[in-house]
Parts: sequence; structure tokens; C-alpha cells
Amino acid sequence: MSDDSEPEQETALGEDDVRKPGQKFVTPSPGYADRVFYESLLQQRPDSIMAQEWCVLYGILSYERADELHRMICKRKGKAVASPTKASKPKEAAPKAKKARVIDESAIVADTGLDLGNGDETRGASSY
Repeated sequence: MSDDSEPEQETALGEDDVRKPGQKFVTPSPGYADRVFYESLLQQRPDSIMAQEWCVLYGILSYERADELHRMICKRKGKAVASPTKASKPKEAAPKAKKARVIDESAIVADTGLDLGNGDETRGASSY
């Protein structure tokens, strides 16, 4: 007997999920504390950059409002506006060759705090 009344919750957006402009994460439920904070911040201060970015990234705004804010955010950051329907997969960068470090051993000076004098001196020893 399987219980079909409970829907499964997803934690990440799949490739086939419909996204709003600029959305990168799953939309949290209305009772989620971060969502309540950022939604109320955006209502009280519509110019809040922090609230605008969070609300767009999590897709809690209407499509039109998200599109408007996404364009503003991209313009502010100097980025091109990406297509909201499907995110492109990031291109794999070619691995960078590591440069070999050349160490000049004559320039290494280690201060260990030890006095390596001639050995005749004894510190703290009494001569009785």
C-alpha cells in the first residue's frame, strides 16, 4: 500500500523545470523564514539590492516583476541578460598547467630562536 497523498519535495531545479528570469534555486514555501524576511524587505524598500537579488534568485516574484528586476540586476552587474527558459550548461575550462616553483635556497633564513653559539656559554647554569 503506497501513500500517494504526500507530494515529494525537490531540493534543486531540474533541467525540465520552468524557471522565472534569473531564478537559480527552488522557490521556498511561504512560511520559510528567509522568504518572509526578503519579501517584506522588498515591500518596505523596493530599492534594496539584497532583497531584489534574493527574490529573483529564488523565483518568488511574478514573471513580469522577476524579468524587470533581473534586467536591472544584470545591468547593475554589467552582465548580459540570459534566457529564462533553459539555462545553458557551463563550459568546461581547459585545465591550467601548473608552473614549477623555483626556490633560491640561499635566501631561506630560519629563525628558530635557538642560540647556536660556540658551545662554551651555558645559560642559567650556576658555577658552584
